[in-house]
Amino acid sequence: MKGGLDFLDLLSAGFRRVDLTTFKKNIKFSDLTEATLTEFVAYMRDSKKLRTPRKKKGEREDYDQEDLVGLKNSTIEKKLGYLRWFLNWATDRGYNTNLDYKKFHPTLKMTQRKVIYLTKEEIARVRDLELSEAQAYLDPIRDIFLFCCFSGLRHSDVNNLRRSDIKGDHIEVTTVKTADSISIELNKVTRDILEKYKDTPFKDNKALPNYTNQAMNRDIKELCKLAGINEEIRVTTYKGNVRTDKIQPKWELVGTHTGRRTFIVNALSLGITPNIVMKWTGHSDYKAMKPYIDIVDSIKASSMAKFDGLI
Repeated sequence: MKGGLDFLDLLSAGFRRVDLTTFKKNIKFSDLTEATLTEFVAYMRDSKKLRTPRKKKGEREDYDQEDLVGLKNSTIEKKLGYLRWFLNWATDRGYNTNLDYKKFHPTLKMTQRKVIYLTKEEIARVRDLELSEAQAYLDPIRDIFLFCCFSGLRHSDVNNLRRSDIKGDHIEVTTVKTADSISIELNKVTRDILEKYKDTPFKDNKALPNYTNQAMNRDIKELCKLAGINEEIRVTTYKGNVRTDKIQPKWELVGTHTGRRTFIVNALSLGITPNIVMKWTGHSDYKAMKPYIDIVDSIKASSMAKFDGLI
């Protein structure tokens, strides 16, 4: 067991075993020199076949090579992060003695990831959207999404929320991702949503309807599209040194995690201090909050210009 990379089964789903085994069969810890890791990065950038093409079928007759192979720099960096975590785990337990990976820090050009969140006005549009009979399947999706927007919970934690977790005026949750124990006070929105489903039986005494992350991501986009969340957003990515700029409507970029980001930005905008928000969200360090604080500072700066019209 100590001789190879069988331990890759222990990696989180975000790092696919096929990335290493298709790059080099029967790869071992001792193979992971700086030179091999450099080759591995080049493989992911230039040769790795994508599970699905980047362009949707029907947009054009043929696919370009860039649509079929090669990961973006941000994805490569994420996968290297999972690999470092695994190698640190293996090293700490004596399975790995090759420490070349600790010196391996490739330069991957990236832009800061945009924080996609809904403004107060956009939340109101989603909340007040009238759904037709054919669109009624989106109603529970909206409830779950709004619950995330007003509680700060991840979708996995909303899916796992049981009626026994509801303690009068607050909920007590042990998060799925980090196993943090957090207490979140209820507000009018979260209380009303829980009340709506209190007499609906769900498996394992869950408090709210359950949907897979994939289904939620798909239907939240549809919901936001219907609500007219159409602000154009420039998304910049790099593959190697090649920059790609794409303008997308905001609804295409929303997903389950948008609810949590929406909660954080709006909480800070309301003047709630970061340390209180961190107690609700389970963030353990201030660094994770900085992108949200920067957004709020930007909102405050642009809002001050409104006073120019008073004179």
